[in-house]
Amino acid sequence: MGNFNPMYVTFGIYLVAVLLIGLAAYFSTKNFGDYILGGRSLGSFVTAMSAGASDMSGWLLMGLPGAIYLSGLSEAWIAIGLTVGAYFNWLLVAGRLRIHTEYNNNALTLPEYFASRFGAHGKLIKVIAAAIILFFFTIYCASGIVAGARLFQSLFDIDYTTAMWLGAGATIAYTFIGGFLAVSWTDTVQATLMFFALLLTPIMVYLAVGGADEMSAAVQAAASTAGKEYSSLIAGTTLLGIVSTAAWGLGYFGQPHILARFMAADTVKSLKNARRIGMSWMVLCLAGAVAVGYFGIAYFGHHPEQVGAMDGNPERIFIALATLLFNPWIAGVILSAILAAVMSTLSCQLLVCSSAITEDFYKGFLRPDAAQSELVWIGRLMVLAVAIIAIIIAADPESRVLGLVSYAWAGFGAAFGPVVILSVFWKRMTAAGALAGMLAGALVVVFWKPFTGSGLYEIVPGFIACAVAIVAVSLLTKPGAGIEARFEEADAAYKAAAK
Repeated sequence: MGNFNPMYVTFGIYLVAVLLIGLAAYFSTKNFGDYILGGRSLGSFVTAMSAGASDMSGWLLMGLPGAIYLSGLSEAWIAIGLTVGAYFNWLLVAGRLRIHTEYNNNALTLPEYFASRFGAHGKLIKVIAAAIILFFFTIYCASGIVAGARLFQSLFDIDYTTAMWLGAGATIAYTFIGGFLAVSWTDTVQATLMFFALLLTPIMVYLAVGGADEMSAAVQAAASTAGKEYSSLIAGTTLLGIVSTAAWGLGYFGQPHILARFMAADTVKSLKNARRIGMSWMVLCLAGAVAVGYFGIAYFGHHPEQVGAMDGNPERIFIALATLLFNPWIAGVILSAILAAVMSTLSCQLLVCSSAITEDFYKGFLRPDAAQSELVWIGRLMVLAVAIIAIIIAADPESRVLGLVSYAWAGFGAAFGPVVILSVFWKRMTAAGALAGMLAGALVVVFWKPFTGSGLYEIVPGFIACAVAIVAVSLLTKPGAGIEARFEEADAAYKAAAK
């Protein structure tokens, strides 16, 4: 009993709960449409919470607080940019994409939607879009596995490799078993857990420091010692730095795992309520994450002898504060929020990769007439395959969560963002324009830093290159037969549904 740790119990209960949800979803999955999009049956609350949880991966509780702890509020531009981007994604894209995917062959995936929406070069569009998804999402999945491994490694004193397999195992299991419904239902539970963890932790830090005056004095003392200005949004940064961090918001328009939640909503009207719920959840969670990092500056300034709890890695600040300030039973629940953030995003990413391979490669090229049961099982096997590749990428214990996420986020935002936006607003957009845009955006992200050495976040030039390529090439080519008529039909349906 001397080695008994209450956190083992709380983590165990949590893991059993998500696996049981996955099992329940297994019996509700009748065909491949259920496995990939849940039969387009999500209500507003599940849509909102699932979109939020799938978006806010381990970086919310590790990467962002760590960045704030290191540099101060100047890193909060990430949170500001994400909030603005998410709001406009809900407002401008969500409802339109829900209707347009239904009118374009009831598309289940982004590559399938692009192929149907633009008509010409359908197979080529599918292949390129699916290849982009697989490339960037495998890196994104690796970031989630790294975050989960860090959590298990630090809490249970095990080596990184063992922690990595333990952290990924449960997520792979319930995604494999239950598909989209399991992912969405567990996301709702996980989003709730993240919400309370990010509210309670900064409150406890605030109380531990002693109040507002003590907090301010401690931050100022830490700033003086470090030679930094922690309390300013602009001090210590440049216009280029602000643009780069705020530009994270551009990424929302191209994230397949978030867009899939819009596609799966039961009605356009439910998306309006989902937007209110989702944005409220997001603002509070981002504020909590910023507060954890900022208040952590004061706490460890007050208690320098406890800095070792972070083990030299600022991304562990949330873990350190939770273990230092909470009763072990409560700490187990609080720290389960990191696992929730990791699992919710990782599961969505695995499912999107699986759908890209199964729907856009296997069914699209190898087995067009495959039975639904066959597609479901191929989808499950692809979840395992992508997970193994991501684990191989994550095997380096020196990997940083925020670095991996930022690269993948930029890739999707630049390659797909302008394509998605213009596809639901501009009927004149052509297949050649979409192809040119996807390729331009993806290639600029891949080669921007190696060839320019610029500190500008690669999503900015990538997004611009994609948008310019789409418009320029579309104006030089013509839409396929019936494309504009189908767009007008879908647009009219959206306007009627949105009233």
